[in-house]
Amino acid sequence: MVRSKLQYCEACETYGLGPKCEKCGSSMTPPSPLKYSPEDPQGARRRERQRAGSDGWIDSLPTSGKGESEEED
Repeated sequence: MVRSKLQYCEACETYGLGPKCEKCGSSMTPPSPLKYSPEDPQGARRRERQRAGSDGWIDSLPTSGKGESEEED
């Protein structure tokens, strides 16, 4: 299954949806993934939108499967 239909032409540096570039005719490749930044300039906005830190948000986090008694030891 294809991750994305969007393709990238390295020859003319354009994006398209087909297997061949419409401008130069060379073959298209999948674009590289987005770069990750530990600073995350939009992180504060995203956490505000998700209401991070609220009781509902904390309850929705996955657990490790360990019981509470194991954490106390």
